Amino acid sequence: MMPSPRRRTEPSASAGLANLVGRVHECDCFELLARLPDGCCELIYVDPPFGTGKTFRGHAASGIGFADRLAGGRAAQIAFLLPRLIEMRRVLRECGSLYVHLDYRLAPYIRVELDLIFGQRNFLNEIIWSYRTGSRPGCHFARKHDTILFYARQAGRHVFNLQREGEYRTEGLQRDAEGRAYKTTRRGRLYFHGEGPVVPDVWDIPFLSTVSKERVGYPSQKPLRLLDRIVRASSSPGGLVADFFCGSGTTLVAAQQQGRRWLGCDSNPQAVRISRHRLVQCPHEPRPSEPRP
Repeated sequence: MMPSPRRRTEPSASAGLANLVGRVHECDCFELLARLPDGCCELIYVDPPFGTGKTFRGHAASGIGFADRLAGGRAAQIAFLLPRLIEMRRVLRECGSLYVHLDYRLAPYIRVELDLIFGQRNFLNEIIWSYRTGSRPGCHFARKHDTILFYARQAGRHVFNLQREGEYRTEGLQRDAEGRAYKTTRRGRLYFHGEGPVVPDVWDIPFLSTVSKERVGYPSQKPLRLLDRIVRASSSPGGLVADFFCGSGTTLVAAQQQGRRWLGCDSNPQAVRISRHRLVQCPHEPRPSEPRP
C-alpha cells in the first residue's frame, strides 16, 4: 500500500521557507522535505542513486567519491525513493513539475510508482538523454542513455516554456526570393519557424569529458546544458527550483544563472561543499519578485 503524504501546512513551516531557500543543506532529503510547506516548489529535479553497486570517484587527487549501493538491492532502492517522491509531490505547486533522472535499472519500476503517486494523466514525457562515452560491452549494444521521467503536479496547469533548437532538413525544398525554404500545401506556402524545430524528448547532449573545463571533481556531475534546458522549460523567473540529491550543484547553478530561487540538499558532505563553492562563484540574473503560490 502506498504511504499517505504527510501534511505540512502549519504557519511555522511557511514562515521558515525563507530561511531554507538559497541554501545547500547537508541532510537526507526526507528531513528537508518535512520542513517545507505544501505547494512551495515550481520545479523539482532529482538525480537519486541508481543502485549500480559501484563506488564512483573523482580524479585521484581530490579524494571525492561515493558508494552507489543500498543493502537490499532494487526493492530497497524503490522503498527508499517512494516516501521521498510522495513528499516531492506534496511540495509542488499546482503549476509545478517533477523530473526524475534514472537509468535502465530503476526507470521502469519508478515510473509505475510515479503513475500511482501523480496519476497517469499527469505523466508528460519519458525523456531520453543520449550521450556518447567510450565502452566495449561485447555482448549487447552500448548503453548510452539515461531516462528522465517528467510529471506535472496538474497537467494543463503546469509551467512549460517551449524551446527550439537545431535546423530543419530542407534539402530539395523550394525557396522564395529571399532564400527561405518552404513547403507547398493546399493553403499555400508553409514556412519553417525561424528559431528552428521544437526540442523533442530525445536530447543529444554530450557527457562531460574528463578534461572538460566545466568539471568540478564530482564523479556523477551532469552537464550544465542539460539542467539549463530543464530549468528554462519548467520554471519561471523568480520561481523556486529544488534539487534534493543535488550532488555537484548543477541544477542550482542553472537556476541561479536564470534568475530563479533555489534550494538543495545532499547527504554527502563533499557534494555539499562543492555545490556551495560553485554557487558562490556563479553569476546570476537579477531576481524578480517572488510569485504567489
